[in-house]
Formats: sequence, structure tokens, C-alpha cells
Amino acid sequence: MYEVQSFEPIIANESEVLILGTMPGEQSLQKGEYYANTRNQFWKIIYSIFDIKPDVEYKEKILFLKSKRIALWDVVDMCERQGSLDSNIKNEKPNNITSIISQYPNLRCVIFNGSKAHELFKKHIGLKVLEPLVYKTLPSTSPVPGKYVKSLDEKIDQWKVIKDYLS
Repeated sequence: MYEVQSFEPIIANESEVLILGTMPGEQSLQKGEYYANTRNQFWKIIYSIFDIKPDVEYKEKILFLKSKRIALWDVVDMCERQGSLDSNIKNEKPNNITSIISQYPNLRCVIFNGSKAHELFKKHIGLKVLEPLVYKTLPSTSPVPGKYVKSLDEKIDQWKVIKDYLS
């Protein structure tokens, strides 16, 4: 068990959708990049909902998110965890998401990348913070199978809801 820390948010003044994960996995922490594990389907899903082939370079991926008015962060700022599994997160401290929500008035929707992100948000922050924002819990993009395993196509289909909140 060791202490890990999340990254800074990726957000722009124009951001309308905030996607919240739990905490970066080991490969992401080592590379300093969100969703660096090539088995994680996040980047495939995000690009697929816009019918675009994913960029290879991380900097290009970040520019793509910002161009689509999508922000990215994690619910957890610091925690103790062995490995990358969300189920191993212990003694977590949340990020100051209420501050981000108040600083970026164009945000319209918060997307939880999996049920664990939603659960941790409710535990530490509470859903009242989101009013009048819409919030949605979508299937995790993680490569680790959970209770409700979905195919990549099923996930893409569900994640397309993001486009409903982008102008």
C-alpha cells in the first residue's frame, strides 16, 4: 500500500462536460498521462463518439478534448492504493470539485467514468453540488471487468450521451 496523487484537471473556459474518473492507474501515474494504459478504452470511446480516429500523441489527445469542450479530472486527489484497482483505494481525499464547478460556469454535465467514481463523489462531495448540472454514470472504460461487463460498442453507444450536453 502506498500513497498516490492524482493529476491537475484538464479544463478550459469553454468546457461544458466534466468527466470524472476515480484515480489514475499505475501506468498513468508513471507516464503522467490520463488513461495511459493502452487496454483502457477511454480514448477509443471518446474519439469514436465523434467518428474520429484517436490521436497517438498525448498532447494531441488533450487538445482534442478541449476542442470538444470536454474537461477531465478525478474524484480522488490522494489515496493509498496497491496496484491500479479502484477496489484497492483506501483513505482517499477528494479533489476540490466544487471549486472547479464554480470556476467554470459553462459546465452543464458531469459524467462519472464508472460507478466507483460516482460512489466516491457521493461519499465525499454529495450530489447537491451538481444542481443544476446534469450528472450521468457511464460504464467504466477500465480494462478490468466489473459486474456489468459491456462490449466496446455498447460502451460507445452509452457514452454518446456526452454529445447531448455540448453546444
